[in-house]
Amino acid sequence: MSKPKKNNATIPQMSKQEKRRAELEQQKHKTRIVIVSTIAIVVIIFVGLYLLASKDAKSDSNAAPVSFNYSEMMRLGKEDAPVKIVEFGDYKCPACAQFTGVIKPQIVQQYVDQNQASFYFVNLAFIGPDSRTASLAALSVYHQNQEAFWKYFDAIYANQGAEDKEWATPDFLVSLAKQLELPVDYDLLRKDIDERTYEKELDRDIQVGTDAGVTNTPSLYVNGVKVKEPFNMEMIDAQIQEAAGAAATP
Repeated sequence: MSKPKKNNATIPQMSKQEKRRAELEQQKHKTRIVIVSTIAIVVIIFVGLYLLASKDAKSDSNAAPVSFNYSEMMRLGKEDAPVKIVEFGDYKCPACAQFTGVIKPQIVQQYVDQNQASFYFVNLAFIGPDSRTASLAALSVYHQNQEAFWKYFDAIYANQGAEDKEWATPDFLVSLAKQLELPVDYDLLRKDIDERTYEKELDRDIQVGTDAGVTNTPSLYVNGVKVKEPFNMEMIDAQIQEAAGAAATP
């Protein structure tokens, strides 16, 4: 009986070049996996952010309008205007100065002067100590002469100093009123600033902003509904028209 023959076949050994090519292919494969995985993660993140933004936008649009006590606010225009526009601002805020110089005149010309809307301002003094000083001066002028106040309001912003400097001093604010020749008592203005006559009213304004969830200036509301882009006049127009239509509906 013959014995089975031994299998003497051997596995051929890979050359160094072949090993190197195999390693490179393996590395390329891993790299492709990393790239694909990274792209997938980025896509997932963007989709998530988009869905979150859409959800927030939908939530904002469905949010109940904020209820304001308009009788306590500084007003430009008729009290019984069907559309009420409220701005929260700080006299030291550069963006607020831009809003006052560019957007507010359009709102006044197109809507306030046409008795279609009234414009309100709420002090949200938070940038520096002189934010409060400017607000106290403005409140004093408003209580002395409401018509003169809006001229003073525009002038404070037009003469705004650097945000990081304390420029809204009592001397500056009284001097500005005199330069404008406002029909107010300048001694009383200085007294109201120094004695902080309207501090409780200022604190009430700030609380109104807090209650409404205002976190930045300028913030704009139309009949209690926040305008998402306060520098987008087209969006403001659309929101005013919508509010006017709703107010006219029985």
